Amino acid sequence: MKIKETELNPSHLKYEELSTLLEQHNILADASEVHGIFCGMLAGGMALESQDWSAALNDSINQGDNLPNEVQEQLTALYNDTCQQLLETDFTLTLCMPDDSAPINERGKALINWIQGFMLGFGFHQADLTACSADVKEALEDFYEISRMDDTMPEDEEAEKALFEVIEYVRVSCMLCFNELGHSADQAQTEPKTVH
Repeated sequence: MKIKETELNPSHLKYEELSTLLEQHNILADASEVHGIFCGMLAGGMALESQDWSAALNDSINQGDNLPNEVQEQLTALYNDTCQQLLETDFTLTLCMPDDSAPINERGKALINWIQGFMLGFGFHQADLTACSADVKEALEDFYEISRMDDTMPEDEEAEKALFEVIEYVRVSCMLCFNELGHSADQAQTEPKTVH
């Protein structure tokens, strides 16, 4: 018997629900962008147990104000899910995107928002790319190019296939960055703390 992801992960919020919640609180981001910021920060080297994401989100999507409690709770659930998925060895990371039944251009726009969020979050923790591998540098260059794509796509099978391939590439590249630069709680405890 196959267990549905939502049964394993009751705190996992659907894209539409979280985007609606953000909109209701006049927060200028959708769920894809927020998830991208989380993934970028973690892939850029933020320790998994860090709560730095909260202040970063206040500054980047809520004009410096604290997030409302309801939003903070839902984003904490999304953040915890994201950490869990990145730590899984079987590459279970799922990008927070509109459902496959949503119009292709809505999904394309959400992907661009996710990537822009990722680049922002990554930049918070990894400003110097000189120590990064060629694979990570290439992935980031590709992300930059994808984020500048025209998000108008035809509603046909070829475009669907292309979008699926790009989403899969982005997903795998995010995990590649995390595997190279990310810090798990175990690593954070064994590495000496540096003062900046």
